Amino acid sequence: MERLQKVIANAGITSRRKAEVMIEEGKVKVNGQVVRELGVKVGNSDKIEVNGVELTQEVKRYFLLYKPRSVMSAVSDDKKRRVVSDFFTDIPERLYPVGRLDYDTSGLLLMTNDGDFANQLMHPKFEVEKRYIARVKGIPTKEALRKLENGVMLEGRKTARAKVRLQSFDKKKEKAIVEVIIHEGRNRQVRKMFDIIGHPVQKLSREAYAFLDLKGLNAGERRELTHHEVKKLKALTQFGNKK
Repeated sequence: MERLQKVIANAGITSRRKAEVMIEEGKVKVNGQVVRELGVKVGNSDKIEVNGVELTQEVKRYFLLYKPRSVMSAVSDDKKRRVVSDFFTDIPERLYPVGRLDYDTSGLLLMTNDGDFANQLMHPKFEVEKRYIARVKGIPTKEALRKLENGVMLEGRKTARAKVRLQSFDKKKEKAIVEVIIHEGRNRQVRKMFDIIGHPVQKLSREAYAFLDLKGLNAGERRELTHHEVKKLKALTQFGNKK
């Protein structure tokens, strides 16, 4: 059972706040009866009408997408670039990304039509970890990597502590592979962090989100999350991700 205004908002009719106004104005019926109270809860068997039009409740769907590079983390783009929704044209539900990956960053991206689920996962207080693999120019010193671990000043605010590990390096080609685990999600954060220590990112991929990874998938492929995986993700936002 969910609150009526939430069900209307999740169906894509309008925002939750506007749905509340419509309820108060008597524009919503449940099982043929006008409802004006905001606390009313409804289930899947209830018939809901908004302005005389019956509401169809979407089934909640949860997907893991291996986003390729040169794809926008959006459902549309005014420049006609490829967007993540292009990989779900066969899915009837309207899916949107949980957070975002930069246009030139590949890797794990969650897609859903469950707005509350997405908002909870993106809330910074739950500290959901994201693991990235970065190929950077030059070979960072231990001191430089320690700066990233302790946090660097980024746009007037220090980044949270990170887990950083130098995986490999090539002196001849002057490049290195670095693993970075963060729980923040600022715009182009990983790239900006490496810019600050003087080692620009040449290639970046998100390899894991919480306990999920890209195992078994190639770029552009997807899979639907299992019920157990969705339950575990929701648990992270109930109890936090701290060990």
